[in-house]
Amino acid sequence: MKKYLVIGNPIDQKLYHKLQKYWMKINSITGFYEKKKINENRLRDIVELIKKKEINRANITIPFKNKIIPFLDKLSHEAETTQSVNTLYISGGDVVGHNTDIEGFELAIKFKKFDVSNKNVLILGAGGVVPSLIGALNKMKTSNIMVSNRTKVKAENLKKLFKNINIIDWGDIPNFDLVINATSVGLKKEDKINLDFSNVGKNKFFYDIIYNPNETSFLKMAEKLGNKTENGKMMFIYQALASFKIWHGISPKIDDSVLKLLDQWLK
Repeated sequence: MKKYLVIGNPIDQKLYHKLQKYWMKINSITGFYEKKKINENRLRDIVELIKKKEINRANITIPFKNKIIPFLDKLSHEAETTQSVNTLYISGGDVVGHNTDIEGFELAIKFKKFDVSNKNVLILGAGGVVPSLIGALNKMKTSNIMVSNRTKVKAENLKKLFKNINIIDWGDIPNFDLVINATSVGLKKEDKINLDFSNVGKNKFFYDIIYNPNETSFLKMAEKLGNKTENGKMMFIYQALASFKIWHGISPKIDDSVLKLLDQWLK
């Protein structure tokens, strides 16, 4: 029986684990999908187990999305340009690393019918998912991508991958059409990002990659100011779907039943 893994450290990936297992069940795919906490020194071993087909596929989460790369045979274009991998599969005997976060974010933005082409986008944070956000925004022809991070040097390091981004000092709020919270601020309900958006006007789009809690303080603040908001739930679903399709050649439906199921799991 085939074996699939999601690996990370920590490995609180209950939702990912449940969603993949649910899709396997409704599509009559036999196999085990397990979550596994590992240390960095086990990454090479995981890749070798995939080569030997003792593990058939794997998803990668924090903090290993770039640390797994030296042990892989090939990278997809998406993984190469972002230096970030969240999906492993075998192709012609090679273990290939792919990044479905780009597709996940792109489809989530299109789901909201928001056109980012020729728009100004501000990203708050410079952590693991940010290269994928920039990759997706470039793909969608965003004209001006700005990145702001408390530790400015970390934001500046992103220019090694993306020459077209602009680095903004933390606390400065430039003109934007879309602002994305890609920091961890908001995972706890009492967390506040402590930036002043009171003068940005209305009808801006505030997006938070966090989906649990459902509405962060960042999104609550944006709503009070008269702006559109969205959390990261659809990005999560779409990137998981992209991974599932690569592995099984099946694209599960995203309908109300799936969304309700996720809401139940998040309670």
